Amino acid sequence: MKKITAIIVAAGKGRRFGTTKQSCFLAGKPVLNWSLERFQAHPEVSEIILVLGKEMPAGKYPGRYGKISAVVPGGKERQDSVIAGFSKLDQGETGIVLIHDGVRPLVSEDLISRVIAAAGKNGAAVPVIPLEDTVKIVRGDRVLDTMDRDGLGRVQTPQGFDYSILKSAFEKAAMEGLYGTDEASLVEKLGQDITAVPGEQRNIKLTTPLDLKIAEVFLAD
Repeated sequence: MKKITAIIVAAGKGRRFGTTKQSCFLAGKPVLNWSLERFQAHPEVSEIILVLGKEMPAGKYPGRYGKISAVVPGGKERQDSVIAGFSKLDQGETGIVLIHDGVRPLVSEDLISRVIAAAGKNGAAVPVIPLEDTVKIVRGDRVLDTMDRDGLGRVQTPQGFDYSILKSAFEKAAMEGLYGTDEASLVEKLGQDITAVPGEQRNIKLTTPLDLKIAEVFLAD
């Protein structure tokens, strides 16, 4: 059976947060450690590739998390960082690739399992949360229009892909000079169907200091 590999991306500089979010402490330990523990403990995940910013100490992680097979420096953009991690994969051995934001520390085992199952069946899968708020199109200080939120959703990670599909998406993006906001947006360019699996409200991405407080409340619940 081919391996399921998780690429954990933690190379962001945290401009909106004010510091590197992945190094901030959440309930007594760094945010990144929470994320790594979730994939280290998952029975279906065979391997972890960790992508770090150049300023972060890389040597301490492999000894602590045995599934980490490589620690690589991130690139200029998130997509460059993911590709740096992807380049370490063995094409002959890798089946499903999971891409996860290192600053989503509360991802559950169940969500990881559902993404793996859907990606294994259909080739590509992402977790999605339905939009609850009304969505407006705004330019400057003017509201131009209201969008129909039916069919719209917020996408989370981990996103899961068959290795060959993700490889083709990266190759097409490189040929056309495309940068996507996530890997699924590049896979969409192939015409590949992507399965939406139910996301989780607790699986928040830490973007501001308030998000850290929210995560602490979730952990205390």
